[in-house]
Amino acid sequence: MKLETRPVAKTGLRIRRPVAEVYEAFVNPDIITKFWFSRSSGPLEEGKTVQWYWDMYNISADVVVKSLVPNERVVLEWSSENVAPTSIEWTFESRPDDHTFVTIVNEGFSGNADEMVAAALDSVTGFTLVIAAAKAFLEHGVELNVVADKI
Repeated sequence: MKLETRPVAKTGLRIRRPVAEVYEAFVNPDIITKFWFSRSSGPLEEGKTVQWYWDMYNISADVVVKSLVPNERVVLEWSSENVAPTSIEWTFESRPDDHTFVTIVNEGFSGNADEMVAAALDSVTGFTLVIAAAKAFLEHGVELNVVADKI
């Protein structure tokens, strides 16, 4: 099978909190660890590399921060053992009533056509869970543990 275009994983969701609060939740390791990964080697800073850890799976990822535009956009490149780097972009769109629409796009998958499609589908599933968990935490203070429970 030959792909005409490389697959891109994209998902998004409204979070009923102000854009500054939602942006901060995604860049601050003290908050993002409440809904996504277990721990981080440090905060996101443009041009820096941090490590994110999912202790429940005994895996980690190297995360290179390409761009930070406060309250608007984060661009990262991440890779982990046995997984080639891909690009991730988070955008934060302020909406009326102090709501924020978060969009996550992950692209740059490698391998043959089947491997790229499988990676993109897995990415959509994972990032959809991340946004849903962020929504639950930011709107209701509930830690869903959906990332930890996805086996």
